[in-house]
Amino acid sequence: MKKIIIAAILGMFALNVAYAADNGCEAKATDKKLAGAAKTSFLKKCNKDAGGSVCESQAADKRLAGAAKNSFIKKCEKDAAAKK
Repeated sequence: MKKIIIAAILGMFALNVAYAADNGCEAKATDKKLAGAAKTSFLKKCNKDAGGSVCESQAADKRLAGAAKNSFIKKCEKDAAAKK
């Protein structure tokens, strides 16, 4: 039961970090006065970089390594991009 509660708390934390990263990317794009394709490209890269750190921390929490880690991170980033 403890493991389920801890996993739920960590999951909520990861979502909050991803949401905060998304807002940070929007703010950075606004500060740089980007628009159109440049803004879209910047946001895509920024969100991928921010999402990658969340996915990497989740992989570390699961103690994944090698091909399993790479596969997990790739799927995690793909899922994060689909949610946005």
